[in-house]
Amino acid sequence: MDRPAPVKADVSLRIPADGAYVSVLRTMTAGLAARLDFTVDDIEDLRIAVGEACALVLPVATPGAALEAEFRQTPGTLTVAVRVETASRAGLDYESFAWQVLSTLTAGAAVDADDHRLEVTFSMDSSLALSDGRQGAGG
Repeated sequence: MDRPAPVKADVSLRIPADGAYVSVLRTMTAGLAARLDFTVDDIEDLRIAVGEACALVLPVATPGAALEAEFRQTPGTLTVAVRVETASRAGLDYESFAWQVLSTLTAGAAVDADDHRLEVTFSMDSSLALSDGRQGAGG
């Protein structure tokens, strides 16, 4: 049986898996959200969410690996996936502060892991889109 082709990201970014580069990812996220008419408060929440997602994946990244981010844009919603290569299957502490913040700020967050990769994906809806009746990912 043929599998459908994966949905291609609208925007992708690949940076070193090093905390020093997270600010680049946060700035790019803010720019994309501004293009989608997110409010200033929504944009700041997105910047925080990206930082927390990175805090979850960076500690388990293989030395010298890249941090990959993909963004999917739909009207009123931005979906972000961040992933790193890992040396072995990496677990996630769902009680951690980073996960609690991420899952509270976003419309939905999920983790996907295998023996060589850890990925955190989340979506956030624009409060403007929700207030004018457009349905986002969380509704």
